[in-house]
Amino acid sequence: MDQSTSNKNIALIILVASLGYFVDIYDLILFSVVRVKSLQDLGVADTDMLQIGAAIMNSQMFGMLVGGLLWGILGDKRGRLSVLFGSIITYSLANIANGFATTVTQYEIIRFIAGVGLAGELGAGITLVAETMSKKNRGYGTMIVAGVGLLGAVMAAIVGDHFTWQTSYFIGGGMGLLLLILRIGLAESGMFKETTANENIKRGNFFMLFNNWNRFKTYLYCILIGLPLWYVVGVLITFSPEFGKALNATGVLNAGKGVMYCYIGIAIGDVVAGLLAQMLKSRRQVMLFFLLLTGVAIVVYLNSYGLTPERFILLSLFLGFASGYWATFVTIAAEQFGTNLRATVTTTVPNFIRGSLIAITTGFQFFKEKMGILQGAFVVGAICIAIALLALSQLKETFNKDLDYVEE
Repeated sequence: MDQSTSNKNIALIILVASLGYFVDIYDLILFSVVRVKSLQDLGVADTDMLQIGAAIMNSQMFGMLVGGLLWGILGDKRGRLSVLFGSIITYSLANIANGFATTVTQYEIIRFIAGVGLAGELGAGITLVAETMSKKNRGYGTMIVAGVGLLGAVMAAIVGDHFTWQTSYFIGGGMGLLLLILRIGLAESGMFKETTANENIKRGNFFMLFNNWNRFKTYLYCILIGLPLWYVVGVLITFSPEFGKALNATGVLNAGKGVMYCYIGIAIGDVVAGLLAQMLKSRRQVMLFFLLLTGVAIVVYLNSYGLTPERFILLSLFLGFASGYWATFVTIAAEQFGTNLRATVTTTVPNFIRGSLIAITTGFQFFKEKMGILQGAFVVGAICIAIALLALSQLKETFNKDLDYVEE
């Protein structure tokens, strides 16, 4: 850790990164919460709800792919703090604009812009925390960021349930703009400052991830280990009303409540995963346990015939807890690469995972048509788990790795 970084600044960095991620997740998840009532307001028929909802979700996720590249490269070229400022202004203004949308086309375009903005928050925050804390304690920092941040989904569910969908978007944009005040006074990463002093060091060169085979493989594996989490949230929970019908549920399954309880589970899982990693001094072992547990949770969910709304809440908690390895997986990505590429990797990896939801939902739609919604979801889930386990087996343990180095 940089000796000039005070404990007070570390605490402020963790606070700002945590609250920033809280607003990020609130805005990211809000569409899943208000999908049905917002699309009904815009005149979408019930028969088109799933298809149009998936198209808007994909637009947001594609925006995150674009934003991940943009903010990641800027984070290594201009600094971690510049990304925090730029990304939050973008998604805050986009969410305010979203409250004024009157057509599906406007909705889709604005969610794309919001996705671009939302892409920068987590990567910049985790990179700052990882680079300012000691190697033995940085896991606690990233654990707090994810644990607090993921509770933003809980707030999204509560706000979406009690306010109109337009007001819910206004609240998200307003919270983001208020966060800009907190960011004043934050100190830049000492490790990043050191790289700027040497003009020979290439910073934020995205193509460096592809001009070295081992570096490329590591980058790809970092992305693939996160697939099951977004399958759980983006398919099983987001489309829970449709799954409820297929499972002959005793009542309508509320996707908003599902998202809320799933993210409570993810937040708890993230804290447990972080503590386990600190105890075992291994992030790989913890990832393996949670990936296997996610597989179990998927099987239980897709076989829950006669599901009651109350049991659905418990299953949402279980699915969330089982896939609660977000902070661990992002920390693994941050620890795999040098300072001159770290922000690029840590920002693009989670957004490529989120963007993978496009492929996941497309695959789900394909298999749903061929096999039915339950069997199709099971096949896609099994593929995601298998790919993640294979990728994890190829990654090195990085728990005590010194991060003060650069990629050549």
